[in-house]
Amino acid sequence: MTTNAPMNEPVPTLYEWMGGAEALDRLVARFYSRVAEDATLAPVFARMSPAHAKHVSAFLAEVFGGPTTYSAELGGHPHMIRKHLGRSLTEVQRKRWVDLLLSCADELGVPADPEFRSALVGYLEWGSRLAVMNSQPGVDATEEAPMPRWGWGEVKGPYRG
Repeated sequence: MTTNAPMNEPVPTLYEWMGGAEALDRLVARFYSRVAEDATLAPVFARMSPAHAKHVSAFLAEVFGGPTTYSAELGGHPHMIRKHLGRSLTEVQRKRWVDLLLSCADELGVPADPEFRSALVGYLEWGSRLAVMNSQPGVDATEEAPMPRWGWGEVKGPYRG
């Protein structure tokens, strides 16, 4: 069982807790190296740009409380939403994406304490389900969605798309 941080110590962000940019870059790089070999996901990422993994790492870093590079340089959450438009992602692909990312996290020793894993899984489930919703034909995602900020278990309320 883990304990909460002492009152005089600030609570680290998820980004800090998982090891910062180095840990996140390793995770995302490992994930995409395995995507290429995955029958379910390889077709989804077949035409992925060489910079894709770095962009995803920057996005996740910002979501988890790290640097705001993705918003400053790549267009923030609206840009990420637009990347999914018209891709018709399936629930099978979504589940495989989450499962493979978590498998890579375990393989690389990303923190496995219950609090962190709960927050990580919570975001991956929320974000991947949003990606599937936004990828369906006819979705109008022109609204300027704010960058999600994920922490240690905030309740976000229902999504009203």
